[in-house]
Amino acid sequence: MPNSFQPQQNSSTTDVNKLAGVRVVFSFVPCFIFLYINCVMLYTLRSKTVFRETSRYLLLYSLLLAETLQMAVTQLMFLLAIGSKFMTRSVCLFMLTLTIITTVISPFNLALMSLERYVAVCFPLRYANIVNATSTYGAIAVVWAVSFANMLVRVLMLMVLDPRPLGLLMTCTKEAIFHLKIFSEFENGFVCAEFVSVGMIIICSYVGVIIAAKSASTDKASTNKARKTVLLHMIQLCLSLCSTLVTTIQTGLSGKVDRLTFIHIRFALFVCLINLPRCLSCLIYGLRDQIIRPILMRHLRFGLNLPHSQVSYLRHK
Repeated sequence: MPNSFQPQQNSSTTDVNKLAGVRVVFSFVPCFIFLYINCVMLYTLRSKTVFRETSRYLLLYSLLLAETLQMAVTQLMFLLAIGSKFMTRSVCLFMLTLTIITTVISPFNLALMSLERYVAVCFPLRYANIVNATSTYGAIAVVWAVSFANMLVRVLMLMVLDPRPLGLLMTCTKEAIFHLKIFSEFENGFVCAEFVSVGMIIICSYVGVIIAAKSASTDKASTNKARKTVLLHMIQLCLSLCSTLVTTIQTGLSGKVDRLTFIHIRFALFVCLINLPRCLSCLIYGLRDQIIRPILMRHLRFGLNLPHSQVSYLRHK
């Protein structure tokens, strides 16, 4: 009787192995392209004084840095999972630490970017006093500190509640490390508090910008652009929220579908809900900004010279 199942099992294993290479190509190639674009964007944001001293560019740099780190680490973990590679519990915990910290940073960073646009539109005369390089660096430091504190609590809980040795070899997944129920409850509570607070900030900023747009004293073009930017922040927040549902969806489907179908669904969730949202920031902000775009395009063309008119425009900036 056991032998009758052997051909079916071998066929299933063969299908999984054949599709592994396809999944690697379809996940790694786009990720590599956008990692390159993100790195060029990060370099661009440090290449000019105006970028290093302007609040909205400082906030964009913080967002891109977090998303680039997260994209790189999650892609590495995905490739290791595809290859069924084992690693020690300590190494896996370190990689998960980077992933979780950067995941927490992104929504809070979007809230800061929305507030910056709100102040720019609704309080233009006080903007320079409220939003400057010093206050922006302080706000970014608070966001990163909150993210580190959230992860520190998880690690301390793990050390106390999970006695498994740090040298234990295992497949690196968040579920394998934080397998106790208390961790899922802690994460659900934190995620709910984070997204409710950030969502309220972005919605209030959007409403404030809309109200300002009806005022005759405001710059209509600038206000409309700010309104669209805050709306994009809301869309990005929704995409970030969707990425937190990946584990819940996988847990719900586990055992209810066959192994091959589960692998397909897990790959689709990884590409669409984890990788794709991290690829949008460089396109949304890099191509929309009139100051960043020509410099970014020049760097993407490996330093080829810009037309003279664009060079003159940048020198005046």
